[in-house]
Amino acid sequence: MSGSDIGRTTWRALTARRGDVGRLAAWSLVESLPALLAGLLVARAVDQGFLAGRFSVGLTWLGGLAVAVLIGATATGRVYRSLGAVVEPFRDHLARLVVDGALHDATRAGAHPDSAPVARLTHHVEIVRDTFGGLVMVVRGFLFTAGAALLGLLALDPMVAALVATPLLAGLVVFAAALPAMLAHQRAQVTAGEALGRSAATALAGHRDVRACGAEERTVAEVDRRVSDHAEAERTLARMSALRSLSLGLGGWLPVLVLLLGAPWLVRRGLSTGAVLGALVYVTTSLQPALHALVQGLGGGGLRYAVTLDRILRTGRTPTHGDPPADPTPGVPDPAPPAVRLAGLTFRYGPRARPVLHDFSMTLPEGEHLAVVGPSGTGKSTLAALVAGMVVPERGTVHLAGRPVATVAPTGLAGLRVLVPQEAYVFSGSLADNLRYLRPDADDATIETALATLGADDLARRLGGLAATIDPATLSAGERQLIAAVRAYLAPAPLVILDEATCHLDPTREATVEWAFARRPGTLIVIAHRISSAVRARRVLVFDEDGPLLGSHHDLLSHSSAYRDLVGHWDGVAATPGGAAAAVTSRLG
Repeated sequence: MSGSDIGRTTWRALTARRGDVGRLAAWSLVESLPALLAGLLVARAVDQGFLAGRFSVGLTWLGGLAVAVLIGATATGRVYRSLGAVVEPFRDHLARLVVDGALHDATRAGAHPDSAPVARLTHHVEIVRDTFGGLVMVVRGFLFTAGAALLGLLALDPMVAALVATPLLAGLVVFAAALPAMLAHQRAQVTAGEALGRSAATALAGHRDVRACGAEERTVAEVDRRVSDHAEAERTLARMSALRSLSLGLGGWLPVLVLLLGAPWLVRRGLSTGAVLGALVYVTTSLQPALHALVQGLGGGGLRYAVTLDRILRTGRTPTHGDPPADPTPGVPDPAPPAVRLAGLTFRYGPRARPVLHDFSMTLPEGEHLAVVGPSGTGKSTLAALVAGMVVPERGTVHLAGRPVATVAPTGLAGLRVLVPQEAYVFSGSLADNLRYLRPDADDATIETALATLGADDLARRLGGLAATIDPATLSAGERQLIAAVRAYLAPAPLVILDEATCHLDPTREATVEWAFARRPGTLIVIAHRISSAVRARRVLVFDEDGPLLGSHHDLLSHSSAYRDLVGHWDGVAATPGGAAAAVTSRLG
């Protein structure tokens, strides 16, 4: 999504309510009356009143300023009413966009509704509404306040207006030039902080495993690299903040310095003492606050507005009236089917046993990263076996890439999915033969790349290279799992199911493996044994007493007591209902 899309959306939101925007501008004009008259009235009060020895005249001019302030304060209330008339329809438009997009996707893919559209409706839309209103206020305030102050300066003396406007314009140019970079570096700082948190949490949670496996140096190096990246992002962001301060100094404080240093020259030109004081009033009470509000508003709320609106536009777009119809059309290929579609699954171990799954439905689009968590015996591995076609459901259907699993031969299933169980299978033979088991045509370079990607290259060297003969009995459980993971990574199947396939790896290496599969083209399902796997996933499926629940990590922290119990106090996560996400999690089944 480009910045032009965000700009066009914002512009359409304003032009769609021209009448309300016009009323907002009219009341803003009245509100700016004190900014227009303050310097002029102070100059008159000083020159014609106090310096002339006519105290009552000075008070009269100041009384006029008080009346202007009261009128402006009355107009401020009307400004906020007009603002609501502009902002609320935009919020309603975004809400319709999110709902229409969710309904369109659900209808097209046959998916069970999930929590993401609701999250955008209840959280992201509210962020956009608040920041949009704030941006309208600060931009409107700067335009009318600064404009009124500059008109007042022109009325005092055109030369004074020029002396003030030049550094003000320079400050605005500096800020406008730095704003895109500031936004980009702010995003980079947030990303680096999240990466550091993930890396540190993984290392701390698995410090015993790290020490037992002798992976201290590698783990420390990984965390140190994340710390360095975050520190560099912070330093860069600090330099960007310095540019923001520079723009405030140029536009807000340099005019004061210019007026003070140029006061003797201005007085010799015939400017009165009151006019000099009035010019200082315009700068310090109108231009400075307006510029400060603009810079802080665009540099803070502007970033949140752009990021959040971008997310809504990316996920909430629906076909326009000119789009092709949803029904199949000769010569037009059908939309790509979802990677996994489960419809009405029911499964039990025995005719009188309690169902492990009952009327369970779920759709995973291509490229999804799902973690499945829950207490032992709740059906996680059963779900993996059903998706992989290893067991047959009592009722319901399983489709992989649009093909019903029940009608696909075992050789065909091998091309659709690869399942890696907890107990990894490694046979006697060369390491290369083990890794090529699912992809016989893989050359040595491809295998070595896969080993490096999953962090298994040191294991390959320790075993003696690709040609080395390995004895499975001499391998640890973690080494067998790592070999099985590389084998699955090389497989051509688009769907990978890791059924606790990394439980014997230390958390750092487990994170490396899962991130590698997440970046691999295709879809990833992780039956997780550590909560860190859920944090890394895009969506999480948790099994509790009431049935499966689907949502993001933060959604489930807010709305699933079973998930909070699983998380506990891992890494200091406060498992409280008031989590960061204000979304309703979908109940499946």
